[in-house]
Amino acid sequence: MATPDELIELCKNGDPLGYTGLYQAYAKQVYNSIYRLLDHSGEAEDVLQETFVAAFQSIHQFNHTGAFGSWIKRIGINKAVTLVRKRKLKWVELEPVDMMTREDEAIDEEDFEYTMDAVTQAIALLPVNYRTVFQLYAVENVPQTEIAKMLGISHNAVRTQYFRAKNKVLNMLKEKALS
Repeated sequence: MATPDELIELCKNGDPLGYTGLYQAYAKQVYNSIYRLLDHSGEAEDVLQETFVAAFQSIHQFNHTGAFGSWIKRIGINKAVTLVRKRKLKWVELEPVDMMTREDEAIDEEDFEYTMDAVTQAIALLPVNYRTVFQLYAVENVPQTEIAKMLGISHNAVRTQYFRAKNKVLNMLKEKALS
């Protein structure tokens, strides 16, 4: 089996084996990141195809300074975020929350147990803006300043939406654990 660097070189030389190999190696991982943001399999599949087309068209710009998987995943995330923004959702600038002084809203995560399925279900129930920020930051590890640029909102709005999303998820998990 060829290494990612070998597959990239095949792509740069126009060899279809390179394209097929890279797609097979990274499609599932990229699809999962896209699907978590869009929550619609058909749209996620379309964005996945657009992602690979864009990556293959600009493969000559890939300079091997980072991992190909991270590079193509970022292309997919950006395309998914663009689609979310095209849905004309209003990204609300919320009043900033001081995370350190909101003891009344703090939830001790060690007070209850939860499964990954329960966490996934709780995240899916979040409003789209909260879910998008939560997925980008907590799951995809995109820095908050970059999320703010991607979504066209302030860094404080990202922090606030993430804080509120996290607390909503924890509250849902806590309620489910108590029932």
